[in-house]
Amino acid sequence: MDPSQFTSATFGTVKREPGKKWAFWYFHPAPIPRELPLAPTTIHALSKADAAVGQLQGLCQLIHDPELLVGPYVRREAVASSRIEGTQASLSDLLQAEAADGEGRSEDVAEVERYLTATRHGYEAIRSLPISQRLLKEIHAILLDGVRGKEKLPGELRRSPVWIGASHDNPDSAIFVPPLPDEVPEVLSDWEAFVNTPDSMPTLIRCGLMHYQFETIHPFLDGNGRIGRLLINLMLTEEGRLDHPLLYVSGYFESHRSEYYARLQKVREEGQIQEWLQFFLRAVTEQATDANTRSIRLIQIREKYLNTAAATRSRLPSLANILFANPFVTVKSVERKTGLTNQGARNLIAKAVELSWLTEIGSIGRGGRIYWVAREILDVIDAPANYTSET
Repeated sequence: MDPSQFTSATFGTVKREPGKKWAFWYFHPAPIPRELPLAPTTIHALSKADAAVGQLQGLCQLIHDPELLVGPYVRREAVASSRIEGTQASLSDLLQAEAADGEGRSEDVAEVERYLTATRHGYEAIRSLPISQRLLKEIHAILLDGVRGKEKLPGELRRSPVWIGASHDNPDSAIFVPPLPDEVPEVLSDWEAFVNTPDSMPTLIRCGLMHYQFETIHPFLDGNGRIGRLLINLMLTEEGRLDHPLLYVSGYFESHRSEYYARLQKVREEGQIQEWLQFFLRAVTEQATDANTRSIRLIQIREKYLNTAAATRSRLPSLANILFANPFVTVKSVERKTGLTNQGARNLIAKAVELSWLTEIGSIGRGGRIYWVAREILDVIDAPANYTSET
């Protein structure tokens, strides 16, 4: 790490381990500020983000069953956050593996599924626990359980240095070296105290600062990015800004990956906190707007399907709900989720094909299992975001 690049000490200082002549340079974060004057541009971005999140929260309260939207959106977040870290799994890959009850899943899909399990645990845990080091360790242990990274101390703070850069880098050539392991408990305690002081500044500003500081501390050997992004939604939920996890902010970070990393680094090097917060708030605005648009479209499709199903004496209403949880189905998955016999499941799928709800896409993988997809639903869930407001 080049100490000459760090020209501001506002958010931390560059140090060497005392008493070691050949020790490498690293970054020691300053405590998170409890007061932060906001630039006019940041205030404008905060206003837009607040309005977009408020609109999404309003939608949560208006629709009859928001849980039907939660599954697809949590999966979008899990896929995007994992892809930022190099996991090569698409949303379709994940949904197909789930429809096959996990048979033949790839390592990449397994990693995304661990992220989903960690996410669900986090949302369950914050009903009774604050966002704390205990919760972080629980989530981390689940995230790395049985997948790549399982040898990197799941559920434990790191006990060795880490650095950020290319795979061939060392501490001297890396772009960034987080604090040494002995310093992690102290700076993480300040982070925890900040997260649990809700009235110090606007929630979205605190979320942006929380995420920056967590990534800067890098408390674990692996999984820091995924956990840091998961914490954004957990914090919004804990503070009552979103009743349901419909904000998948990692989608914006993935699409703007270079800027995402650069904005975080510029805070460390030059103290550019306003620029980071503006980027973060723009991500929140864009993703909340996108989630609103998709939600409305999915609700319209669901109402159309349920109205059609109501005119029949069949299990079509239950199939409609299944398709919104996962638009990929097999005969076995329909059997399992409806309790129908094998022939009953086949008949129900045939009826859905007749209504143009489902399209057969043939067998996928080596198992020969035949899949059908609700293309109209998948197209809404999986369509790329249309980012518009870049200022």
